[in-house]
Amino acid sequence: MSRIMIVDDEQGILNALRRLLQRAPCTYGRLAYALEVETFDLPLAALERARVASFDLVLADYHMPRMDGVQFLGEIEKIQPDAARMILSGCNDINVLNQTIHRANIYGMLPKPWNDYFLMSMIAQALNHRDLLLENRELARQAQVAREEVAPAASAAAVEWAADGSMVFKDAASATGETKPQS
Repeated sequence: MSRIMIVDDEQGILNALRRLLQRAPCTYGRLAYALEVETFDLPLAALERARVASFDLVLADYHMPRMDGVQFLGEIEKIQPDAARMILSGCNDINVLNQTIHRANIYGMLPKPWNDYFLMSMIAQALNHRDLLLENRELARQAQVAREEVAPAASAAAVEWAADGSMVFKDAASATGETKPQS
């Protein structure tokens, strides 16, 4: 189950998005995401909730009183750095939105009004992207642990890592200086 937080100061928008996300399929290729949705009309209330509950994706309106969507998502990044973050905006200036997305480390932008299919597709893509980032981080951690376990065992030889990730042992006793690839 993927947990989604939606923040918008317009209750009608929140209700429409909640209905859509609870009813429409959220798929990416052969992957299907079941969604659990929480909505907030106040950014500060949403931040309080984010401090006690984790979310896989946070979708925020760009224009809100007291705190705009970019500021809000910046705060969410501090609280939950692994949550995918997206902005919902009626702004038509693509250059402003692109700068905002890159500056605030936001996955993407959804237009207002939205196309249901496009919105569900973007949410599925963001969730998949988040899953891949987390999987890559875990695989890198496992590779580091494996490298640390192998290094002490190779104390008689110098160990180097080839570009493809394989180990290359340099035999300290060898006069020729040749290396022998090991699998």
